[in-house]
Amino acid sequence: MQETIIITCALTGAGPLSKNPAQPITPRQIAEAGLAAAEAGAAILHVHVREPQTGQFSGELALYEEAVGLIRERNTDVIINLTTGLGSGFYPKDRLLPLEAGPETHIWTPEKRVEHVLKLRPEICTLDLVTAQVFGGIVISTEQVLTRMATLVREAGVKPEIELSDSGDAVLAKHLIARGVLDGPGMYSFVMGLDFTMPADTETMTYIRNLLPAGAQFQGFGIGRNQFPMAMQSALVGGHVRVGLEDNAFISRGVFAKSNAEQVTKARRMIEDLGPAIASPSQARSVLNLLPR
Repeated sequence: MQETIIITCALTGAGPLSKNPAQPITPRQIAEAGLAAAEAGAAILHVHVREPQTGQFSGELALYEEAVGLIRERNTDVIINLTTGLGSGFYPKDRLLPLEAGPETHIWTPEKRVEHVLKLRPEICTLDLVTAQVFGGIVISTEQVLTRMATLVREAGVKPEIELSDSGDAVLAKHLIARGVLDGPGMYSFVMGLDFTMPADTETMTYIRNLLPAGAQFQGFGIGRNQFPMAMQSALVGGHVRVGLEDNAFISRGVFAKSNAEQVTKARRMIEDLGPAIASPSQARSVLNLLPR
């Protein structure tokens, strides 16, 4: 177990909206949720945006600019981590003969997928290595697309958080490091318990951790009811912690979380009860070897 543990708060996500009325939708709601989560102890805010009218996921630059701008107006210390996961979803028109894209498909160029990152220059952005069946479609991540995205964000001085959803993703990450596309040893997130990806259990987390390059930093997080058990498991096996309404609508069984901050507060209490301290943003920068801004 690390002596100091970083808490990331994933504020809203890109999946279907939960029934929790506290899930933030508008840029202002997302920013307010992030500021409160930072106050509660989150050193990193993982940011998606949504269409304000519909709540559906969005890649619109103006929404990212507004959300990040509102956070930065009041907190210049917390670390921003922007998603680049959108633009990889294939939803076939015919599920029995998946040759033609259906209307829900969102396949974008690498440049469009990182447009907001290049404009806003956060300290971190995700790089999702997943190819899997999730949310009723297929997420596709080719080596060529990932290489182009990694090159663009590196040139912008942004560090990728490498998201793994299965063991093959860890193999691909090491391949990209060997090719010089990614800098090793890297920092990683294990997405556990999402549809048909890696299961959320102790054995899987330990196995994936052992596939990482020596010296890598990581956090394993669980979806839904697996959120807090996997948060503590991650801490116990040497990782950091992620919580937030992107991953789980609840604070306890059958009880909606009142806010992202409430989940951060609970995670902080559980971590401190185990013994480690909670990392400040400056401590997190040191641990993750982030470039000076």
